[in-house]
Amino acid sequence: MPHRVLISDDEEASRKGLKALLSSWGYEVEDAADGEEALKKAATFLPSVVIFDLLMPKLDGLGLLKALQEELPFAAVILLTAHGTIETAVSAMKEGAYDYLTKPVDIPRLRMLVQKALEKGETLREVTLLRRRLKEVWGLGNLVGTSKPMQEVYRLIELAAPTPAPALICGESGTGKELVACTLHDLSPRRSGPFVPVNCSAIPETLLESEIFGHEKGAFTGALERRIGCFEMANGGTLFLDEIAEMSPSTQAKFLRIVQDGTLRRLGGQKEIQIDVRIVAATNKDPEKAIKAGSLREDLFYRLNVFTFFLPPLRERTDDIPLLVQAFIEEFNRKYEKRIKAIDGAALQILLSNPWPGNVRELRNTIERAIIACEGDLIVADHIPPRFRVGAHDQNSEAVTIPVGTTVEEAEKQLILSTLAFVHNNKTKAAEILGIGLKTLHNKLHRYGDPDALRH
Repeated sequence: MPHRVLISDDEEASRKGLKALLSSWGYEVEDAADGEEALKKAATFLPSVVIFDLLMPKLDGLGLLKALQEELPFAAVILLTAHGTIETAVSAMKEGAYDYLTKPVDIPRLRMLVQKALEKGETLREVTLLRRRLKEVWGLGNLVGTSKPMQEVYRLIELAAPTPAPALICGESGTGKELVACTLHDLSPRRSGPFVPVNCSAIPETLLESEIFGHEKGAFTGALERRIGCFEMANGGTLFLDEIAEMSPSTQAKFLRIVQDGTLRRLGGQKEIQIDVRIVAATNKDPEKAIKAGSLREDLFYRLNVFTFFLPPLRERTDDIPLLVQAFIEEFNRKYEKRIKAIDGAALQILLSNPWPGNVRELRNTIERAIIACEGDLIVADHIPPRFRVGAHDQNSEAVTIPVGTTVEEAEKQLILSTLAFVHNNKTKAAEILGIGLKTLHNKLHRYGDPDALRH
């Protein structure tokens, strides 16, 4: 059976022209002169794609979009808009519209969008079932937490995931920006395609453009062969650009075209390459401040800002710490083949009382070290590194007090010797807690005059 498309536009010539065009492409098409008529016809016609004008009598485009989401949640919506209402169309995409077209309609783009929208409509039901399966009692996918801030993050993920729209994830280091990007990918129709993460701050500026866009043989000194970039690697999937504000403004400018129309040119290349990539970017900076400081281009921000996620720091979602701790215990039980059941109340209180400047990543590292140090089946206060216990509610915990004026070398010595005493001179465990190699620990103890270190 041919796919069904419903067109609604109060301009008769536009409506009839689109109907004739789509019919000639093999679609079964119905049309409606206003929003109310479109909603009535949709209930019986059951279209896979609905194309309608934002400005219509009786029921405008936004009202029709909301009604269709309730009545036909698996139908993909394409909006028709004049240049003056593009901002409204972008807002509608945040509410679930698939995409928009400006008038007069670009016919090749219309054909491509209808094809893509049909693909979305056919997979949306499957995506919904997958989303429900991934949404466990304590979070969404690999994201953990039931606090109100995280519930809002989940709501936006479920809204954004089925769409191809760009997304921008903002949050402090360690809040889980890449996890959100992975979840967006896993819950999308692109989940069978690649997920390609790129840390923009870790690649030298001189190599960044080549890494992302690729290059042709001979494009520059040392370019001995053609190399595809991250955009082409992510074709059919999702490209995650972490710390995008660390990229130079000149390189950011080159993203504008590819975000707009999905084409790129390799360094030294002569032809345009069409790619199908969903772009998810992230930054640990406040976007508005980054724009004012000149580290984030305003035009790039607005093109990425279809969906924006603001991830809460851990200090603003402390209710989630018990769930996070339990999730990490299970993770590291598998990794280290342990059978630790839980964390006791005193140890948990220490974790709840800390501000966690490193956020979830810092908490995860703390639990990993506690798992390594724990020999029983319960994490207790003694398994939490001493630095977290300073000022905590556990009055019996040990702490290393270093007076002002102490040299760095002497402070390191006090920390190492105190940790050794804490683990009853178990050097392997002390090295694991301190995050250094066992050989490094023995070398330092040798310098401190520990005769036992000479025998290792």
